[in-house]
Amino acid sequence: MDKQEKAIQYMNVKKYEEAAKLLQEQIEEQPLNPIGYINLGNLLIMLKDYERAEVFLNRAVELDVESATAYYSLGNLYYETAQFNQAQTYYEKAIQLGLEEADVYFMLGMTFKQQALEKLAAPYLLRATELKPGDVEMLFQYGLTIAKLHMINEAKAVFITVLEREKNHSDAHYNLGVIAMYQDDLKQAQEHFKAALEIQPEHVLAANGKKKVEQLLS
Repeated sequence: MDKQEKAIQYMNVKKYEEAAKLLQEQIEEQPLNPIGYINLGNLLIMLKDYERAEVFLNRAVELDVESATAYYSLGNLYYETAQFNQAQTYYEKAIQLGLEEADVYFMLGMTFKQQALEKLAAPYLLRATELKPGDVEMLFQYGLTIAKLHMINEAKAVFITVLEREKNHSDAHYNLGVIAMYQDDLKQAQEHFKAALEIQPEHVLAANGKKKVEQLLS
């Protein structure tokens, strides 16, 4: 096992100091290999040391201007620091360079979503769900996005699928409750709000929805 692999193992079990030490050694031994800089940059993002992460990731790009993973990591850095327009640019660059993975499509969709550009977000989130069909969070965010675009029946189908895969998804129940209210099915709305609160008793939006439905039913 080389130092890169060992460092990633350390990162996975949150032994960050050990991981950083190995990655720095790797960079010293192979100063022209961008991978070490990318991995160290990713570690620094996890540690919220964004300034240093940016230095290492930019160095990776200098060494390989076609490193899709370096651009993806820079996208993550700018997303974490709420610089969504800049994050968008780097995610798009990563995709242009051939990074065909669910996570980059998902994150690009989320940058558009953060900028209230749901119409632009939807196709990227959909692509993410196609590439990673088992990921419930990606599917849920896609459902939220198309609901905002007033694709109500499509969003309802997505939230039902979310619940089929994760029955204790309180937010899926809440959103199905909202849709049921919109469709004047108050009994169904009440059931979904109750289910959301059984899963997550402190779900404020579900509590408000349940109260409103009960007022309408009475």
